[in-house]
Amino acid sequence: MGSRRIITGIDIGTTKICTIIAEITPENSIDIIGIGLAPSHGLRKGIVVDIDETSKAIKEACQKAERMAGIKVSSAFVGIAGSHISSLNSHGVVAVTGEEKEIKESDIQRVIDAAKIIPLSAEEEMLHVLAREFIVDGCTGIKDPLGMSGVRLEVETHIVTGSSTSIQNLVKSVLRAGMDVDDIVLEPLASSESVLSIDEKELGVTLVDIGGGTTDIIVFQEGSISFTSVLPVGGNHVSNDIAVGLRTPIGEAEKTKIQWGCALSNMVSKDEYIDVIAASGKKKKQFSRRTLCDVIEPRMQEIFTLIKRELDRVGPRDITPAGIVLTGGASLLSGADEMASQIIELPVRLGEPEHISGLTDVVDNPVYIKKGDKVPKAIFSTAVGLIEYGKKYQKPVSKNYFNNQFMGDFFVKLKNWLNDFF
Repeated sequence: MGSRRIITGIDIGTTKICTIIAEITPENSIDIIGIGLAPSHGLRKGIVVDIDETSKAIKEACQKAERMAGIKVSSAFVGIAGSHISSLNSHGVVAVTGEEKEIKESDIQRVIDAAKIIPLSAEEEMLHVLAREFIVDGCTGIKDPLGMSGVRLEVETHIVTGSSTSIQNLVKSVLRAGMDVDDIVLEPLASSESVLSIDEKELGVTLVDIGGGTTDIIVFQEGSISFTSVLPVGGNHVSNDIAVGLRTPIGEAEKTKIQWGCALSNMVSKDEYIDVIAASGKKKKQFSRRTLCDVIEPRMQEIFTLIKRELDRVGPRDITPAGIVLTGGASLLSGADEMASQIIELPVRLGEPEHISGLTDVVDNPVYIKKGDKVPKAIFSTAVGLIEYGKKYQKPVSKNYFNNQFMGDFFVKLKNWLNDFF
């Protein structure tokens, strides 16, 4: 690949595995050159339950992306989600060292290390330590204190943790697929990189990524993350409800949901009818489209009510005046944005990533049942966000995830342990 700067992102979801390969141009823009999609069979609610099936799906998605890009890649930024993810805000404080009392990189690292001193169980590990703001001698709102003068340095951080076992199984699945891991990235954090604007983050905004098995939530205030959460419910639950309610195979239920589904039944005419294949797969039955939407509506109401409860933990609605940005496959359901706005009482818009126009027309798509002529860009939000994240944080000297200073000794030990098997 010569001097080309190539970044790969792998979105490992409950429904699909999506690999995107991108080249960072000399102008520091993103040029996506390869996309690969594969059905995901080894995960449940975002957690790996079958390493062999997961690694096969990852390998299939990577090979498709490599064929489209015409290059071979060896490592990737990998997304993680699941109900095992938790988060909290932490505070750190240190005295500034040195005779001149000028804040150096070592002081910044020490205060972040101080914020990382939190109680963790033996089964938990830190994924991200995200600095929200620095405080120098009581002066708040500082984004980068390097070079400033002061005697007391404080930091407010947002710390994301996850299950050690789940992280190990995810890393092991990627390694078995023949890929190294540059970094493990929380999926809503990645999605926020691709669908949120800087102005929205500064004003205050909530991103809701409704995937197949999980719904990911991330809240920004004054440009920094203040809250993250992962709910173990998503679009697959809607499809399962349709399969049971209309007595149809799950694959047909997914197709029916995408083509005819609506989150609000009052948006659908009572006189409109659809044909649905029976559970036997041998004949079709006719239903009112309103009946289909009557099945979908309670589950979507449940999802948005759970989201509202999570946001109630953050604070009053006026802390996020930019409202809510919906993304992910299940957000494409007709009427989802209207329902979200009614329940959560905030303005809602649908978000999709940039940089990906054109390629969705030619991607080999065994996953998403198209409603129109194109695969919707919203299903690529996390994978594109992983590219955006990699563009910001990829280290030019080393692309080895296990050398990331913010990950600690855990992943060094994990790498050594996994090397016994590979």
